[in-house]
Amino acid sequence: MDTHRYQTPLTERYASPEMSFLFSNHFRYTTYRRLWVALAEAEQELGLPITDAQLDELRANVENVDYETIARKEREIRHDVMAHIHAYGVVAPSAKGIIHLGATSAYVGDNTDLIQMREGLRILRRGLLNVMDALTKFARRYRDVPTLGFTHFQAAQPTTVGKRACLWLQDFLLDFQDLEFRLANLPFRGVKGTTGTQASFVELFDGDETKVRRLDARVSEKMGFARSFTITGQTYTRKVDSQVANVLAGIAGSAHKFSNDLRLLQHLKEIEEPIEAEQVGSSAMPYKQNPMRSERIASLSRYVLTAAQNPYFTAATQWLERTLDDSANKRIVIPEMFLATDAIVILVLNVSRGLVIHEKVIERHLAEELPFMATENILMEAVKRGGDRQELHERIRVHSRAAGHQIKELGGRNDLLERIAGDSAFRLDLGELETMLDGSRYIGRAPSQVNEFLDEEVQPILDANADELGAEADLRV
Repeated sequence: MDTHRYQTPLTERYASPEMSFLFSNHFRYTTYRRLWVALAEAEQELGLPITDAQLDELRANVENVDYETIARKEREIRHDVMAHIHAYGVVAPSAKGIIHLGATSAYVGDNTDLIQMREGLRILRRGLLNVMDALTKFARRYRDVPTLGFTHFQAAQPTTVGKRACLWLQDFLLDFQDLEFRLANLPFRGVKGTTGTQASFVELFDGDETKVRRLDARVSEKMGFARSFTITGQTYTRKVDSQVANVLAGIAGSAHKFSNDLRLLQHLKEIEEPIEAEQVGSSAMPYKQNPMRSERIASLSRYVLTAAQNPYFTAATQWLERTLDDSANKRIVIPEMFLATDAIVILVLNVSRGLVIHEKVIERHLAEELPFMATENILMEAVKRGGDRQELHERIRVHSRAAGHQIKELGGRNDLLERIAGDSAFRLDLGELETMLDGSRYIGRAPSQVNEFLDEEVQPILDANADELGAEADLRV
């Protein structure tokens, strides 16, 4: 580690080695060379005078990158792609004259961007599948466990722990579906020339437009893309970057919501994120177990959510066939959004696999509020026994206010049932009332909804991608 230069925390602390390598200089610049090889191969296949020996020399030196030579040359000529062309020609001298033939800088720059985004989406796809798998297992295990629901963070009609987990899972499922669509429809820039007209390639192939189209298709295929843009300027439309950024922001939004909920539940001591045996929660208060992973999820998610605006502005402010004010911006925002989202997914997976459930606390909180929620059932039962519905409704209102006063003002326990049992108008004793406090009576179809959602919408996806499951989710810090 170079302790005398700024290092991004994204690569030093949070993102996976896989995502960090994807946006490394080495991956980027060897991709330049793979693109030049693909272009030369396709040009030879379509009849240009490029020899097998030249191609062999290019292929043999894809990984042989002299970064010092490139840096020195770029300082001299102030053009990064030309510096790379020069350095490639030094180690592949027989092919020097056909490197980058007919192409412009955007051929390697833009196509590499698209390759990196495609591979980054694939990494995130695998991460999301594992998150969905972890939350599916959690939801199945706790689908029948009643818990207080909350609206406005006020006690509301009960749900189940598993049903609540399905709310988190559903958000990530929607993100996965968005990612799948974007991945399936991500085009290649391809071989388009200086302003997107392919004029240089028309010249190379003596006006044969059919060969130019075949060249574009062959290079795209060699780089693993099913199609390329039909229309570009010098660059592919920067709207693609904003579309990809939207997918990443969607994941960040889902993760932030998950982390918010978990932090609230940890405050209630109902559900907690995992904590290691030696983990320190507070530097001053040793008893504390702070939700540090959930807070990190929220922190990184906020970064991604705000960064997502950047590509939209870049797309909106491009001039005509190209302007270079996108370049420095893209070099920063796209890699960092992917690295941060990767870190978020790792954190969510780590937390999802290690959630700690305190069922007795959940039961206690539910029991404290159930008397209020059981009043409708109590009302119906008392009416069956000959009571007047309107009169009983008013009595319950009065008793509920009195019980609320007991809890809020006096710090006492909920004595609503005792108050109702002591009111002869209800004709119900305390034992009968207590039988109405089974939380499972108030959760509606929550367990069935869990089964239906998992079996019909989630599990088929997991089954179809079983080979992607089991990813590691270890944290470095």
